Amino acid sequence: MKLAMGNELGVVKAIHGLLPMNLPVTRNPPVKELKEMERWKLAIDTRAKKMVQRELWGGLAYLIIQTAGFMRLTFWELSWDVMEPICFYVTSMYFMVGYAFFLRTAKEPSFEGFYESRFSSKQKKLMQREGFDVEKYKDLRKACYPHQEPWPSESSIVDEGVKNTFK
Repeated sequence: MKLAMGNELGVVKAIHGLLPMNLPVTRNPPVKELKEMERWKLAIDTRAKKMVQRELWGGLAYLIIQTAGFMRLTFWELSWDVMEPICFYVTSMYFMVGYAFFLRTAKEPSFEGFYESRFSSKQKKLMQREGFDVEKYKDLRKACYPHQEPWPSESSIVDEGVKNTFK
């Protein structure tokens, strides 16, 4: 009896896995409202991504200018003996900033971690500024797509954004 019951359960699980779980009802008004909110959220996410990309390009420009300035000071104005401790302290400061970033956000102090943190921050600010109701959006997602996670994870948003940025 146990063997037959186990086989039946396996068949049920296999069939259950084949059934589409995320098909919303097309005539359901919450689905239309959710689609509108998803378009609105996509516009917010796009603007947040552009704002973060501007910040990152500004950071790259800053590092290029700093490196060029250090090169100028090292090879023309001063010498390596003078610049070596300065470079050491600047590098130590960057390490401390990275460590503080980790302590504050609990994310890896990497370019990807910084991107995720800045994206999330910009996204939240834009949503507040435009009056996007996050709780309503979560509730609608839960009602229309009960078998999906209630809110897309930041990493999936960022992964897609990063993939599209560097293609």
